[in-house]
Amino acid sequence: MQPKRLLIATALMLAALAPGHLGVVTRGLMVDAYFGVSVFVAATLLLFYGSERLFRFDIGEALKATRRAQAPIAALMGATPGCGGAVVVVAAYSSGNVRFGAVVAALTATMGDAAFLLIATRPDAAVVVLPLSLVVGVISGWVIDWLRGDELNATPNGHCEAPYLFGKLRPRDVIYLLLAVPGLVIGVADLINIDTSALFGATLPLVLGLAGTAAGLAIWATSPLQAMTNAKDTPTTRMAEETSFIGVWVIGAFMAYEYAVEFAGLDLEVMFQTVMPVMPLIGILIGFVPGCGPQILVTTLYINGVVPFSVLMGNAISNDGDALFPAIALNPRAAVLATVYSAIPALIVAYGFYFLAPGFMS
Repeated sequence: MQPKRLLIATALMLAALAPGHLGVVTRGLMVDAYFGVSVFVAATLLLFYGSERLFRFDIGEALKATRRAQAPIAALMGATPGCGGAVVVVAAYSSGNVRFGAVVAALTATMGDAAFLLIATRPDAAVVVLPLSLVVGVISGWVIDWLRGDELNATPNGHCEAPYLFGKLRPRDVIYLLLAVPGLVIGVADLINIDTSALFGATLPLVLGLAGTAAGLAIWATSPLQAMTNAKDTPTTRMAEETSFIGVWVIGAFMAYEYAVEFAGLDLEVMFQTVMPVMPLIGILIGFVPGCGPQILVTTLYINGVVPFSVLMGNAISNDGDALFPAIALNPRAAVLATVYSAIPALIVAYGFYFLAPGFMS
């Protein structure tokens, strides 16, 4: 049991059950977060982890054997939605399997869990952000290896503490999966602009969305995990744990925006317009903050039209998501340097869009 998490989860559910406008707004954003993000995260993670289990692929050893292609492969792993690919590259670097350029490539290319939100809500922007981040990551990795050579390459430490192991499939994982399957159907219907109220009625989506949210909050509140799951756990367990973790951050970002607009009377668009010239820089600096919560908030602001594409692009390149946590734990110096190096291409690309294409994807 996690007392702080339990307190947060309880507060969120009480807000959803509150009478009046507060309850209506909270329930609406929870349902939107579940059908718009969580079900797609669950589907993606289940596919990724299921394939990993099926093919029994050791990416660390594979990267070590492809020295010249490390930066492109690491960038591709980083560009994969979520933080799993970047975390694997960081662990491989700590074990001496990859060069430092691969770490820079992965952390530069990754958008973290915010990629799931962007794909689910603005797929048109995602098809620009993710490939561009991938290209920038590859180039950054090659440049770092060319400039610094072997100076920053790690010496194998022979030890990397594995995440908590649950060991077997739990009933809560099955329940979460059973809720996510019909949730994905509704999520896809929403995505392609089908009237779900006419198709499923008004009650079913609301009940299913709140039930899925409650299940995710319960898993998160009682979980010993900090972010990533153990590769030895079942794909369903890993999906339920990580989707629940991401879902809480998404709800938090949605609440921060919706509450500010509905209850504080803030016009965020007008407020940000006053500091527009430094907005790309602010997005980049937010990217330095470890974790995916701040990055999801930046993506939420972009989706709602509050910040321009240049801010999203700068944040996408500079942020390392949850991968920065294991990077700091395994190799603090490498983590700091990789983050600093990612700021250079982030500034170039973000202000390139700001000055040369100010209205792009807005």
